[in-house]
Amino acid sequence: MAGKHQELVAKEGWVFLFPTALAALLLFILGWVISGGIVAVLAVYIAYFFRNPYRQIPEDPKGIVSPADGKIVAVRHLDDGRVMISVFLNIFNVHVNRSPIAGEVETVLHTPGKFLAAYKEEASTLNEQNKVVVRDGDFAMEVIQIAGLVARRIICWTKTQDTLAKGERFGLIRFGSRVDLYFPDECDILVTEGQKVSAGSDLIARRR
Repeated sequence: MAGKHQELVAKEGWVFLFPTALAALLLFILGWVISGGIVAVLAVYIAYFFRNPYRQIPEDPKGIVSPADGKIVAVRHLDDGRVMISVFLNIFNVHVNRSPIAGEVETVLHTPGKFLAAYKEEASTLNEQNKVVVRDGDFAMEVIQIAGLVARRIICWTKTQDTLAKGERFGLIRFGSRVDLYFPDECDILVTEGQKVSAGSDLIARRR
């Protein structure tokens, strides 16, 4: 299932990209080549940051895909019988988030908070965040979008009772961030701390 939000550059980036590209063009027309070049480079970076590439979703029916591009910074087996996996996104990663499993959106909950550096462990509990719970039968997956020191805008396109396909795009976080996953400890974990992953295409766990 392809889903929505398939633009090569996420629409949330257009508000930055169009004025910047226009400014670069005007500077070139006026003969201010160096200034125009600097602004043009900025426009290219904006397009790069908001890029929204196609991903091949694994056909493994029990596979759980990464919700974000980035580096695994935590794999924890919690006392409540769940696993927590955290993915840190730097400013050069793709920032579009994808659903780890197929299912119905049970909860969408935004919580205000701080803007600590997203790689810090305390960011999981103290920072502004948005929780999306996707349920497939008796298996529930919490996906938490977490703002960071620079990332101060969490965008979530999905809403309660929506149906998401595995790997479907559901939101993004601007300029560096973190995504935490919580799910039952009845899965085989396929990643380790320090490993780099790509949203939608890399498996991070498999349901038994």
